[in-house]
Amino acid sequence: MKIGIIRCQQTEDMCPGTMDFKVIREKKCAFEGIEEDIEIIGMVSCGGCPGKKAIIRARDMVKRGADTVVLASCITRGNPIGIPCPHATIIEESIKRQVGEDVQMINYTH
Repeated sequence: MKIGIIRCQQTEDMCPGTMDFKVIREKKCAFEGIEEDIEIIGMVSCGGCPGKKAIIRARDMVKRGADTVVLASCITRGNPIGIPCPHATIIEESIKRQVGEDVQMINYTH
């Protein structure tokens, strides 16, 4: 599995992605049950509210080899401070339309 991770730009200042990398490495949380090796193609931000750049960035990571786009938990669950992105649903739906059905989506990390 080759993944491209999209994270919340506003969360970058308080979270270095440590837990995201840990659950991927240990195949826990959203990655539990994945048998194959997981390679991180890239980790980018959404580009800031309302997250329009996330769609283009997801498409670019797919062009660079990602077969799965992952929305980090800072977007969908509001980790680490508990405030999820109000645009998370539309970002996810827009990415799915842009990258197509052959690309898997995971909508959280931990």
